[in-house]
Amino acid sequence: MKCAELLAVLNEYVEGTVDPAICEEFEKHMAGCNPCQVVVDNIRKTITLYKGGQPCELPVEFRQRLHSALRQKWKQTHPQKA
Repeated sequence: MKCAELLAVLNEYVEGTVDPAICEEFEKHMAGCNPCQVVVDNIRKTITLYKGGQPCELPVEFRQRLHSALRQKWKQTHPQKA
C-alpha cells in the first residue's frame, strides 16, 4: 500500500468500517511510514476533541490573525457585501 492509497481509505479506517484485508495492509504500511502515522494520529485526536464537545480557547494573537484572514477572504469573494 502506498501513501495515496492509504489516504483514499483513511476515513473508513478511522471509523472502523474498512474491509479487514485492507485494514491489515493499512496497518503494515503505517508500521513503516511515520508521516502516515502522524496523519492518522492527528485525525483520531481531532475526532476525540470534536466528540468531547469542549470549546478550545484560541490564543489572542492567533484569533486576531484568523479573523483578519477570514475578513479578507470574505471581501475577496463577496466584494459587493464588503
